[in-house]
Amino acid sequence: MSEATLHPAVQRVLDAAARKGVQLKIHVFPEGTHTAAEAAAAVGAELGQIVKSLIFVARADGGRPVPVLCLVSGPNRVDLAGLAAVTGEPDIRRATAAEAKDLTGYTIGGIPPIGHPAGIRVVMDPDLGRFETVWAAAGTATAVFPVPPGTLRMLSNAHVAPICEVRADGEAVRAADPSASA
Repeated sequence: MSEATLHPAVQRVLDAAARKGVQLKIHVFPEGTHTAAEAAAAVGAELGQIVKSLIFVARADGGRPVPVLCLVSGPNRVDLAGLAAVTGEPDIRRATAAEAKDLTGYTIGGIPPIGHPAGIRVVMDPDLGRFETVWAAAGTATAVFPVPPGTLRMLSNAHVAPICEVRADGEAVRAADPSASA
């Protein structure tokens, strides 16, 4: 990606990584990577290698929404009860598109795991650790970057915890719609 075409949202992601001593390689796709399935097809990866950055909100004293960013493997679905248990926030819910934009500075489909305007609590799906490389949004719906899961955890200050729905046999519940938002 040339410096002349660098979107300000992508620059915030690059700057956040650089502050931790990591240089990211951004890939831009004109067709967009709004969904996990689109992102997987664009980069030639398995759906499980795609990091969905999902924003949830809990209510702090005074009613202001407190964001929780969940980094979830592409086909997996967040279990709200599990997320509530991990975060200690019993009244947690998925953020609206407007809340996600307001709290992160990014729009759904391009929300990155790093580069947010304020500190944000991050919980990471352990399923991402199955892969050597995962792909995360880089601030826009057309930009992504590859990263080892351990580096992603470090960059985002993520707490790795089981937050996804699980079947009785212990396997993660996969999203019924493979085009579920990234």
